[in-house]
Amino acid sequence: MTTLAALVAPAAIPSPSVAVWHLGPFPLRAYALAILAGIVVAVLMTQRRWVARGGNPDDVLEIAFWAVPFGIIGGRIYHVFSSPDQYFGKGGDPWSAFAIWEGGLGIWGAVAFGAVGAWIGCRRQGVRLASFADAVAPGLLVAQAIGRLGNWFNQELFGSATTLPWGLRIDDAHLPLGYESGTLFHPTFLYELLWNLAGAALLIWLDRRYRLGHGRVFWLYVVIYTAGRLWIELLRIDPAEMIGPFRLNVWTSIVVGLGALVAFILVGRRHPGRETSLLLRTPAAQEDEENASESTR
Repeated sequence: MTTLAALVAPAAIPSPSVAVWHLGPFPLRAYALAILAGIVVAVLMTQRRWVARGGNPDDVLEIAFWAVPFGIIGGRIYHVFSSPDQYFGKGGDPWSAFAIWEGGLGIWGAVAFGAVGAWIGCRRQGVRLASFADAVAPGLLVAQAIGRLGNWFNQELFGSATTLPWGLRIDDAHLPLGYESGTLFHPTFLYELLWNLAGAALLIWLDRRYRLGHGRVFWLYVVIYTAGRLWIELLRIDPAEMIGPFRLNVWTSIVVGLGALVAFILVGRRHPGRETSLLLRTPAAQEDEENASESTR
């Protein structure tokens, strides 16, 4: 075993030694930078896809103004809910639940609350939420991929021990209890990063090939993400809320993934093609409403 470890150690993935840089009194955290970079890339991708569908690129910025803060708040709420002992258990610090900069955003809460924010933004812009969801879906996967780099810098959320040549080195200060110095772990951040990038490419290809619409690209995004998150979650060893033999996120992946698959099929049967308008009300319908309003005065 010692010989094998010596052979594979040179090929291991190193962990960054620094996760925070200081510009005078201001800290620059790798986790926050990764999240911000992901958001920027997602917005740029969504603008391009929204324009290709016939939309105004400014709509994306207006909708993101609502969706992003809702998503961050929702992501933090879900993280705290799914890992309560860290904050409210024995020796926990309840106030650290507000320290988002230290890491910890749950994707399920981020998507759910972000969807509420996006719905508000879409209503204000007069566009269809389903259409916007289709435009943003690949960008969400890319943003999630970039965001996982923050976990790498923080040396967190890695998988079980492994002797594979791409095992992840973890500094002694971040080693879980019971593991010896030099132990390598599955780099789950890298697995999810690659899975998400491949999923984004697949979504873009399928959308172009079959002209998906009415929210089907988004539902397919959920199916692809949950399929990857399911097997990656089974590798992780960080503390988490358990329901029976599995982590909460495993059950969530199963339930949400199956629900998204059903939604994808049902919407496809009802709306096999792509919508002809991104607007909540077409100009003709809006004109008819205005004429009807004037006639009743």
